[in-house]
Amino acid sequence: MSDTINLAAKLASFSDRWSPRTVTRFNDLDVMVVKVLGEFVWHKHDDTDDFFLVLRGRLDIQLRDRTVTLGPGEMFVVPKGVEHCPMAREETHLLLIEPTGTPNTGDATTAAPRRTV
Repeated sequence: MSDTINLAAKLASFSDRWSPRTVTRFNDLDVMVVKVLGEFVWHKHDDTDDFFLVLRGRLDIQLRDRTVTLGPGEMFVVPKGVEHCPMAREETHLLLIEPTGTPNTGDATTAAPRRTV
């Protein structure tokens, strides 16, 4: 890779929510940005952990036994197989890292299509 990646510019290039955009790949992993607002669906990933880093805003990650709240610069990893439901009360920008091709809902039939910016 010869160019830097400006995450703010990548986030400014789209407006839809809950639709992650891949900004680069490394070691068979997608590095993505996403805008979120409201509640996502309860889901789990049987084969991979789920990495969340808040760039802007606040994110609640609801788990069956508690809620983890993240602010800017904070991250959390949901272990594989653990049901969770991300929720944002204000527009929130996230950086996500996961194996290439992982469906964002945990189910390929209901997942948002993967796009690159």
